[in-house]
Amino acid sequence: MLRNLIRIILLERSMAGPVWKNVYRLSDDQISRLDLAEERMEMMDISESERILLELLEEDVRCVPVLNNLGHLNGRHLSDFEKAIEYYERALEVEPDNAWARDERRRYQRYLSYD
Repeated sequence: MLRNLIRIILLERSMAGPVWKNVYRLSDDQISRLDLAEERMEMMDISESERILLELLEEDVRCVPVLNNLGHLNGRHLSDFEKAIEYYERALEVEPDNAWARDERRRYQRYLSYD
């Protein structure tokens, strides 16, 4: 799901399954907490997911996977499109070629234009 699009890229497939590269150089602890936040989001425990993500963001304000997840959480689950756009813009400041952030930002900008 989202974690695969955001934090890692598929390098190759082997008999044992996919091999992933940690392109954002996240620590094992960061990956674990990011996974937990995504699991909580999938379980609709939005406040706990947000708490974990904001804690991660305090530790690294330029962490693209966290910024993208906060954008997703605010846009999809909280319908706070302006805040979602802000998080995606922050991700794009760090990584201008991030297609996920660019596309999602565009989607929520369109939603705001419908008012």
